[in-house]
Amino acid sequence: MIEFKQVTKKYYGLTALRDVSLTIPPGEVLGLLGPNGAGKTTLIKLIAGLITPTSGELRATPAAVAANDGWPTMGYKPERLVFPGNLGVSQYLEMIAGLCNIDRTHVDNAVLESLARVNLLPAAGKQIKTLSKGMRQRLGLAQALIGNPALLLLDEPSSGLDPEGQEEMQTYIEELRAAGKTILMSTHQLAEVTRVCTYLVILKDGQVLYQNPMAEALTLRPYVAIHVDRPLDDARPLLTLIHADVGVEGQEVVLRNEAIAMRRQILSVLINQGYDIIRVEQRRVTLAEIYAEAVQ
Repeated sequence: MIEFKQVTKKYYGLTALRDVSLTIPPGEVLGLLGPNGAGKTTLIKLIAGLITPTSGELRATPAAVAANDGWPTMGYKPERLVFPGNLGVSQYLEMIAGLCNIDRTHVDNAVLESLARVNLLPAAGKQIKTLSKGMRQRLGLAQALIGNPALLLLDEPSSGLDPEGQEEMQTYIEELRAAGKTILMSTHQLAEVTRVCTYLVILKDGQVLYQNPMAEALTLRPYVAIHVDRPLDDARPLLTLIHADVGVEGQEVVLRNEAIAMRRQILSVLINQGYDIIRVEQRRVTLAEIYAEAVQ
């Protein structure tokens, strides 16, 4: 839907993004991860048109152009939500609908649809300043949904929410993807990304360090973990000498890559050294491991 080609964004002497090339595929939920200052919000603001690149090219894919007659329609929920507290919820969304150039005859329906989508209809007549943090986050999402945009840009959609609110927000995102929306979400919550995202991009220092479909990311690089009955300090030198892909930590031996095929040999060494084998597990790499490896 959106393509970045060697995009760089500088703020005076600070380079927020450096030579970023990536594609946001249509119909996907793209999780944008990275430490603070990685460039996530800058990337979102570039797509939203709030800022322009210093160099490089940012464009809609041909399919997106054909579907939307140009740049795709989009809704944006910033991380820091600032609302006019004295306005009512419906009044505020009616104002947003006007800014989105929605025909006056369709404004009421657009407001009701966005409120219904985020389960906020009971609060339609309330003043915004009376809303809880969770309701304000839902209002931010309702604002982004006004006009039924094809692309949603969500910056920390679950920020500050309790576990129940996070669950609720994740359910909304899953429903929006099922409805055919393309979603780009920036977050620090790995569990949220694992559950709702279908594509993963990791940024650090303004550069893309990792990008892959989530299904591939979480099924690549299987490994074997062998648990024994006591610490492996005495056996560590011998085990790590067998192969470079053998790791030892506490009471666990981890076999990666080529070392996986050597598990019988490793088990024999452990038994000969007097260790009892508690269990042998076949595992897949976790998102936390992918993230830690990328940013470190």
